[in-house]
Amino acid sequence: MQKSTAAQESEELVPEVQNVSEEREPVLDQHKNDREALERRIRLKVDLRLCSIAGILCSLNLLDSGVISSASVTSMLSDLHLDQGNRYSVSIFIFTIASIAFQLPSTIAVRTFGPRIWFTVMTISFGVVTLCTAFVQSWRQMIALRILLGMAMSGVYPGLTVLISTWYTRREQQLRFALMQSGEVIVLATGGIVNFGLNRLDGRSGLRGWQWMFLVQGLITVVIGVGTFWWMVDFPENAASSWRFLSEEESRIAAARIQRDRGDVQADTFAWGKVLRHARDAKVYGFCTLYFLQNLVSTSLSYFLPIILQGGMGFSTDKSILLSAPPYYYAVIPAILSSYVGDKFQLRGLVITFNSICLIAGFCMLGFTDQVAVRYIGTYLATGAYVANWAAMATYQSNNIVGQWKRVFTAAAVTAFNGAGGIAGSFIVRQPEAPRYMTAIWVSIGSHILIIGCVGCFSAYFYMANQRQRMGKKVIEGTEGFRFTY
Repeated sequence: MQKSTAAQESEELVPEVQNVSEEREPVLDQHKNDREALERRIRLKVDLRLCSIAGILCSLNLLDSGVISSASVTSMLSDLHLDQGNRYSVSIFIFTIASIAFQLPSTIAVRTFGPRIWFTVMTISFGVVTLCTAFVQSWRQMIALRILLGMAMSGVYPGLTVLISTWYTRREQQLRFALMQSGEVIVLATGGIVNFGLNRLDGRSGLRGWQWMFLVQGLITVVIGVGTFWWMVDFPENAASSWRFLSEEESRIAAARIQRDRGDVQADTFAWGKVLRHARDAKVYGFCTLYFLQNLVSTSLSYFLPIILQGGMGFSTDKSILLSAPPYYYAVIPAILSSYVGDKFQLRGLVITFNSICLIAGFCMLGFTDQVAVRYIGTYLATGAYVANWAAMATYQSNNIVGQWKRVFTAAAVTAFNGAGGIAGSFIVRQPEAPRYMTAIWVSIGSHILIIGCVGCFSAYFYMANQRQRMGKKVIEGTEGFRFTY
């Protein structure tokens, strides 16, 4: 039986269609490769601009703890009568209370006025107040300036958390948070060495060593604030307006890759109801709990490490200031390594758990051994673990929420609870307990056992929610196709 003419024509056309398809595949592959190469170039530009300035600005949060902790082993406490009662601890936690009170409005301002303007305002304000602290005459004046300092810095950390999360996909965030934290701790550690040098100026121009610390670092911060206006970048959709940064086309590509990742690149018009309605999400308070428990330790170490070295290990004032720097330089290593592993294998909860175990081991060395060398090594383990966990926790919460105003609310909420942990942490290092400081040891160990428990509960909940999403029984975060990362 002869084939019909239509059938013969169909057979003749098949090879031609196949040839066209084969010809288009290399074209599509080339287009995909070109797009990926362009996205890598854009990501590198963002890394160089955003992560660098974020690390410097975030370090201002710790710069305060570095200056005041270094000053605490000089004549400052006696000069200002801060050595009576709990005045030194009050000067620490009053800063945190002021910061907590202004955290949400200041974070909203970052989104409303733009990062370039608001971060510039905050940084210059912080520098001016730090500079003025060099000239206080009483503990009451110190506490008044500490309140202003907390207000000035209230939006820096949550604002940077929101900004970084808008620029990177969920798979890329932890390493970038680690780069920010690394810049922060390097500046803090270097600041400790600078404080050692400034303390040697004691008596010059009628100023005490601690006054030189506040004066010089305040001036440096003002200069950084001025530079922030040009170096800081805007949100992806407005990136072309940033100084010598991305073109209009690159800005659109940057926004498009975030839209593909989670679909929330654009923020709705501001309304308090759109922000505060996220207070109903119980998950936010779980993240807040993690930050509270974490900052119990970070505050006790960052503010009191020189005191622990001096009163607990017998080092002199100068050595206590100098020896407080190396643990922070070391902390960059676990922060980068654990974040690389977390991003590569999409492990969030396990990284937090591993870091928590390392911190517990460090505090056991610090509290339950007699040798000074072993106890000092314990400060390395503890410092490295808590610094690494900042990046892990920031990624943990930002990976598992969707929506610009929800990011703002969550960042402000967790930073507020982080501050509350700082208030508690400022009281757990008790001078009468030198050289062991057992309250600080047990609270730090217990808090990180609780962190491990919280992460376990989160992981179980996220796993079950993802299973229901796969079966079509649940839409997570109101976004089709979204799944939790744990």
